[in-house]
Amino acid sequence: MPGTLAVIGAGWAGLAAAVEGVRAGHAVTLYEMAGEPGGRAREVRVDGLALDNGQHILIGAYTQTLRLMREVGVDPETALLRTPLRLTEPDGRGLQLPPGPPIAAFAIGVWRRAGWSLGERIALLRAASGWAWRSFRCAPQLTVDELTRALPAALQRDLIEPLCVAALNTPAAQASAAVFLRVLRDALFSGPGSADLLLPRVSLGELFPAPALAWLRARGATLRLSTRVQTLERQGEAWRVDGDAFDAVVLATPPGEAARLTATIAPSWSACAAALRYEPIVTVYVQAGDTRLPEAMLALQAGSQAPAQFVFDRGQLGGPAGLLAFVISGAQPWVDAGREATLEATLQQARTALGPLLRGELRVRQLITEKRATFRCVPGLQRPPATIAPALVAAGDHIEGPYPATIEGAVRSAVAAVASLR
Repeated sequence: MPGTLAVIGAGWAGLAAAVEGVRAGHAVTLYEMAGEPGGRAREVRVDGLALDNGQHILIGAYTQTLRLMREVGVDPETALLRTPLRLTEPDGRGLQLPPGPPIAAFAIGVWRRAGWSLGERIALLRAASGWAWRSFRCAPQLTVDELTRALPAALQRDLIEPLCVAALNTPAAQASAAVFLRVLRDALFSGPGSADLLLPRVSLGELFPAPALAWLRARGATLRLSTRVQTLERQGEAWRVDGDAFDAVVLATPPGEAARLTATIAPSWSACAAALRYEPIVTVYVQAGDTRLPEAMLALQAGSQAPAQFVFDRGQLGGPAGLLAFVISGAQPWVDAGREATLEATLQQARTALGPLLRGELRVRQLITEKRATFRCVPGLQRPPATIAPALVAAGDHIEGPYPATIEGAVRSAVAAVASLR
């Protein structure tokens, strides 16, 4: 039965929960401690320039995210640049999947990939066939390194490590093979277009948070931004949020904040949320004259002196010409090394990897570090369940589920949380 619903947190999970709550007929009140919505996938203004706090990639398999974008008035066809999966390197080589049925597209892409020997291509196709034969399942304690140990080094370097760190934000030596296989199954083999890259042409704020907030306001939801919830407590059949009564609550805050609010309500749930460990992502925005890269996204060879795994041409994605975003996932070693070392190494990597493509001097515009970008997706990880107590449910990319910390994981958890209250 529809009733009064408090949603605590206005990241993508909280916004999705609030939208779903209004659609289900609830009277929704949305709380957010920051002045703007979006959480870790938000717009950042730097000297009047709209940047993002990290360069996020969506894929065709993000069905719930795309549905909710349409619900709040965003057209994914114009807001996102859709291309078949392409992990193109600056020299033009890389895995590039053609359009079409996923299994055939993957086989064709592997077969056409320049720079791999015949034996390497056969090894990858044989391994992928084995994963499919086993329904993309493996022992829960395996790491990605252990799963793929038999593959040639070139495949590890050119495909496995970049895919793993992009999808799980955890190095292959530490990452859960079970989650990695699940991502491969849904992204590469679940249907035509599922593996397509969807690169935002607008800021992350315009992609969903700002339109969602406007949609909620227009439908009578109560919005309490710049409001950190201090107390959450049960009183009879109701939940009280800072003293105000609600029939149900969706807790869509980061894990640490959720652990604080539930410490006395559900101590074991709180402890599970508090025990999660994190991996940072660093984004270095560099102005490179009027450089235009061959593609909007290029894969880079990362290493001990080369931090970034990908570079994005923001000029092709609605931003100013020549603005490049270098993304460093699994970035703890570089956070430890410090800002100056990270900038120096990134600029050197840009000169080495992009050399002849650059047009103009390199100038750092901004370095953004999201220290708790994602939970560390390791084998056997215990994540907090969605249900905390009667009429109190959690949403977020950290909630128990089959996916790593992604926008789609956050949105799906929110949809499920609201559905469980009906």
